[in-house]
Amino acid sequence: MSKISHQTTLGVIIVLFGLLILLRTTGIYDTGQLLLYTPSLFVLLGVYAIFKSRFSNLVGPMILITVFGTFQLLVLGKASFDTVRTWWPILLILVGIGILFSRKITSSVFRSGTGEEKVDMLAIFSDVNSYAGSDNFIGGDITTIFGEAELDMRDVSVTSPVKLNIISLFGDVDIIVPEKSQIRIDAVPFIGDIVDKRSGSQKLMQGNDRGPEIVIRGFIAFSDMSIKN
Repeated sequence: MSKISHQTTLGVIIVLFGLLILLRTTGIYDTGQLLLYTPSLFVLLGVYAIFKSRFSNLVGPMILITVFGTFQLLVLGKASFDTVRTWWPILLILVGIGILFSRKITSSVFRSGTGEEKVDMLAIFSDVNSYAGSDNFIGGDITTIFGEAELDMRDVSVTSPVKLNIISLFGDVDIIVPEKSQIRIDAVPFIGDIVDKRSGSQKLMQGNDRGPEIVIRGFIAFSDMSIKN
């Protein structure tokens, strides 16, 4: 059974949310009551991030759960603004704990049924790094939401192109590539930067076939992505 990537899950959630809005704006069906529970989607995202990290990343997702859980209670009338004004320092406490105990999370490379190896990195209010050095590495997905991700591929030696799909929202992505790599960037930045930090001589080697070909696709919004070796 193939593994469902984080980007697929995120894409499905966004599509469903868009369909609910479209049904309401076109008058086909009144989805107003369902839209009231939109903050719960972010609460579930936080819960998903906790289980994905095997409880090694708690602070960032807990902030997400606290903020949108509170917003959900307000929308449903289960809490008042006076209550929020009384208890909002809890959010500051969570942020402080996050600063004190912040650490990078290591994301493993997983092997598909065909023997090919991929990464599926998810960083939500956290830092995640991963190392790929297999001859069977073919790429994968990197998703950051208010987080940072670093993928180290400096020891990758493959003949087939490595394809990376990156979605970064208010985050940072660092890609460490092998020397003499042939880089093709098809990612679209929106109020963000994609910077190739390799030396000029490394960039001029793009025409040589000695290094692996790396294709980077995706969407970078309010984020920075850097390529280096």
